[in-house]
Amino acid sequence: MGFLKQGFSGALAAVMVLTSGGLCVGQSVTIHAETKAKTYEDYKKVLNYTAEYQGYEAYKEGLENVKRPETSYEINGADYVTCEGMEPEVLTDYEGMEGTSVYTEESGMLTYEVDIAEEGMYEFGISYYPVAGNGSSIQRSFFVDGELSYRELSLIEFSRVWVNTSDIWDEDNQGNDLKPTQMEAPEWLFSRFYDQDGYVTEPLSIFLTKGKHEITVVSRREPMILHSIYLQNEESLFDYKTVYEQQKKDGVSDTSGQSIEIQAEYATKKSSRMLYPVQDQSSPAITPYSAKELKNNSIGGNSWRLTGQWIECEFDADADGFYNITLHSKQNFVKGIYVSRKIMIDGEVPFEELNHYGFTYDSTWKMTTLSDASGEPYRFYLNKGHHTLRMQVVLGDFAGVISDVQSIVTELNSEYRKIIRITGVSPDEYRDYQIEKRLPELEGELKVIRDELDEVLNTLDTLGVAGSEETVIITMRDQLNEILRDTEKITKMVKAFKTNVSALGTWITNAQQQPLQLDAIYITSPDQKVTEENGSVAAGVVHEFKKLFYSFIVDYNAIGNVAEEGEDSRTITVWIGSGRDQANVIKALIDETFTPETNINVNVQLVDMNTLLQATLAGQGPDVALQVANGTNGTVATSSTGTTASSNDLPVNYGLRSAVVDLTQFPDYEDVVKRFRESAVEPFMYDGALYALPETQSFEMMFYRKDILNELGIEIPKTWDDMKVVLSELSKNQMSLGMLPTELTFTSLLYQHDGELYNEDATASALDSDEAVNAFKTYCEFYTDYKLDRETSVEQRFRTGESPIIIADYTTYNVLEVSAPDIKGLWGFTALPGVKEEDGSINNISASTGLACMMMSGTKDKEASWEFMKWWLSAEIQTSYGEEMEGLMGEAARYPTANIEAFANLPWPTDDYEALEAQFANVKGIRQVPGSYFTWRNVNNAFYTVAVADEDKRMQPREALYEYLEYINAEITSKREEFGMKTASDAKQ
Repeated sequence: MGFLKQGFSGALAAVMVLTSGGLCVGQSVTIHAETKAKTYEDYKKVLNYTAEYQGYEAYKEGLENVKRPETSYEINGADYVTCEGMEPEVLTDYEGMEGTSVYTEESGMLTYEVDIAEEGMYEFGISYYPVAGNGSSIQRSFFVDGELSYRELSLIEFSRVWVNTSDIWDEDNQGNDLKPTQMEAPEWLFSRFYDQDGYVTEPLSIFLTKGKHEITVVSRREPMILHSIYLQNEESLFDYKTVYEQQKKDGVSDTSGQSIEIQAEYATKKSSRMLYPVQDQSSPAITPYSAKELKNNSIGGNSWRLTGQWIECEFDADADGFYNITLHSKQNFVKGIYVSRKIMIDGEVPFEELNHYGFTYDSTWKMTTLSDASGEPYRFYLNKGHHTLRMQVVLGDFAGVISDVQSIVTELNSEYRKIIRITGVSPDEYRDYQIEKRLPELEGELKVIRDELDEVLNTLDTLGVAGSEETVIITMRDQLNEILRDTEKITKMVKAFKTNVSALGTWITNAQQQPLQLDAIYITSPDQKVTEENGSVAAGVVHEFKKLFYSFIVDYNAIGNVAEEGEDSRTITVWIGSGRDQANVIKALIDETFTPETNINVNVQLVDMNTLLQATLAGQGPDVALQVANGTNGTVATSSTGTTASSNDLPVNYGLRSAVVDLTQFPDYEDVVKRFRESAVEPFMYDGALYALPETQSFEMMFYRKDILNELGIEIPKTWDDMKVVLSELSKNQMSLGMLPTELTFTSLLYQHDGELYNEDATASALDSDEAVNAFKTYCEFYTDYKLDRETSVEQRFRTGESPIIIADYTTYNVLEVSAPDIKGLWGFTALPGVKEEDGSINNISASTGLACMMMSGTKDKEASWEFMKWWLSAEIQTSYGEEMEGLMGEAARYPTANIEAFANLPWPTDDYEALEAQFANVKGIRQVPGSYFTWRNVNNAFYTVAVADEDKRMQPREALYEYLEYINAEITSKREEFGMKTASDAKQ
């Protein structure tokens, strides 16, 4: 808002042509004689695939000498000319902002008009208010005159403001600090436009000719209130020497005797809820310090690593003059390179060097005084009064390097696809593929890439980078040199080539992350010396001995408050096995809301879930077990991501053995199960009993590479027949579908063919039906006739382009978003292909599974346990848990909650959420019966008999399925007899 407070230089343009409300949804209007307005659907089609658009650096070529006018323009948000896809609301004097503003929804578009008086380059900026949404950053796209000028404008992010709910830390009864909940504290903000990936470090600009222009704003994610769009160039920054000399000429001098200490964990504002206070016990030099208890004593680390994240602290200076700034920080995360921060005081970068100040690697905490290259501390001029200091993650000098490597990876993947179109992914080393003849351009293209890698290495050397950070790039460069010596040798290097390209992609992911941890910030007079207390070797030795001693007396498996025996209040025990981070978040939510509201204490224990059944039968188990599913060979599985690769038969198996409580005995259970889709509840019900409630629900969807399908002219398949046609086209290019032979894949095909796993009374398998046999035959054909890979990770093949279409759990979306920057914007996902019905509709059911929440039969207080389960699986708490986990671990930890309302609260981009909802409409759970654990095991055995067995033992699909059906039915009968139930033979009598 610094710019807004200063006002504007120059005259503001008159930009209103039509009053708001004059035109809206669905209408087309002539903006001016030359340009027709595009529809919202047209803009969405452009945004669906922007890879072919030029980047900002290419856009600027030839515009370096274009004038940057001093004239500035303000376009009021309420003065839109057209709107579509949303119902904007005009607000007046909202939250202290004088004049009109407009509420914009999370989808839709608004178009504005501006009359430019002077041709030139103009920087974009907006003033906005981040109203409540799903808590994620706000995303918008910007078009000028109906065109996307460059790729970076397709996704501009605007941050929110987060604060601690309290700066007085609550403690559990073990003396550990509880992490404060993060809450939004929205305020009016001004933001220029920056590249979301951080590759372009300067504000984004646009070239505008004299005359009228349209600016279209397309909502991508989250609502916001827009006050104004600005076209205004900021002044260039001077270097430190120039600024310092001018301030000295103006009479500024050093302060004396001043010392201000800011504990960083009390940061006033943050851009992300990921920026919690951190509990660090690595050194006695950190404050506050304890070798026994966990104290909130720092901030940042791995949670402060993503480009654009910022932390802001407030302080008061008691005198005018120069100060030094010293940080007690730790950067032991990234070896070989330094991480960068943009440092702002009172909303402005003081001088050029602070646009990206580097923090080098060190294994321990250290005092870092902000200094120039020679080690001379910078002097910062502060006047007496209140100030803010903000530090923002930037890529700094590495921005261009990372961008170059990303382009190189894209080029290498393209070359790899050209090569495997001739050789296949496993070429015959002794065959002459005539590479030089069939790919005459290959040598020249690889030389260009090799030279680009050399340039990257030279830049890294200039930046002082050495060691492991260069190794991956050197290896790739050396392999290219070897190929260039004899291109025919590439057939022997295809696998190594693919591995090295993948390693480069991983290098990008790691290099983009810029973690830094802060303990304290010291703002002192130049005559004050800042030293690290308790930082000596001796203090460190004492610290380690203390930690060793306390490890014998502190129960690290107990999370948060531990209820003591004999207390008047009710107490239950909850087991979780997915991880300490998950347990800490759950316990914090319990202590914050559940226990105060119900007066029921909860002891949360982090345990190995494989002891669950034995502990329950021995009377030592928990009251409630969270996030559980069945593993292999009868083990109990759990998942930190909330997903499981197979059906979850554990609750029904435990229920039949009376190890868990039938939840239908509670009078309000019907109201509770309405929180979930029927498909999520179905696996946990048997014969009218409900043995668990669903925590998560996941299912498969189809992911596709937009760039490759566009290159090959392939449309996204809607049916499996379409997919077979696509497979024929892909095979011509030595590519394939990525689909592993899993239980979810087979069961989805079974349901799409109108088959079922069991007969109606669950006494036998229904896989002997024609529908089931046809489904199994189709399933096998993909691996026998189309030779699909049965083992290699589909995500990896998706990245390289070997499999431009994959079938995978929808949570793969989160993995690709975070871990595959080399294909960002090049992929999408949609519903599964299906089977065309007689009426022309497509049955594209996707089988679902998920983790369960169970009440164990050994509980001594069923009502208290039921109250906990209802609380835990409520929309409010599931939303809070999902937000906390994503805040703590990033987008990769997005929680696939089964609660319908909570799922809608997750921060999905609008288009992606619509794709998920479309598949959710056709999701079906996997039914469980006595002995059902034997079903997939034997279906899989039948599959391998068809697809993998030696020729003399290989069987046809129907024959194999019927043979293994006998084992399935025998086990179902055996289990029904064990539990005293009617068997299939009894039913026939």
